[in-house]
Amino acid sequence: MDLSQGTPVSIQLKTVVDQAGEKKNFYFDLDGQIVKIGDTLYIRYKEEQEEGEAVPVTIKVEPDGKIQLIRAGGLRMRLKFAYQERLDTSYKTPYGLFQITTFTRNLRFSLKDQPVAGSILIDYDLYSQTEKIGEYHLELEFTA
Repeated sequence: MDLSQGTPVSIQLKTVVDQAGEKKNFYFDLDGQIVKIGDTLYIRYKEEQEEGEAVPVTIKVEPDGKIQLIRAGGLRMRLKFAYQERLDTSYKTPYGLFQITTFTRNLRFSLKDQPVAGSILIDYDLYSQTEKIGEYHLELEFTA
């Protein structure tokens, strides 16, 4: 299947956030698109916010296995994930730019053809300087 033109996909997104001893679960059923540019795979969708705003999100899967989660909108964020690595990035808010770090405890990606389908699983810790903000679990499944 040719993914260079973009293929519509159905996305099931589950996120578990554990911050300050409080655990929250989020579930989303979304419409998105998967596109391949060179050896890099992009999964795009819009995340509905409580205020009704739709924030564009792109998940970039690089050939070396690294994954980036890129959010646009008022809060611009580019989280980077590589198995068992600490990676620095920035988080842009209306109040300024913040430096944050991810430590990826677990990272899995699978992709199959006919029909195009796959999954991404990321378990990571988020830090602001040396302070741990929380533990996160992201699970995304997509099907054309």
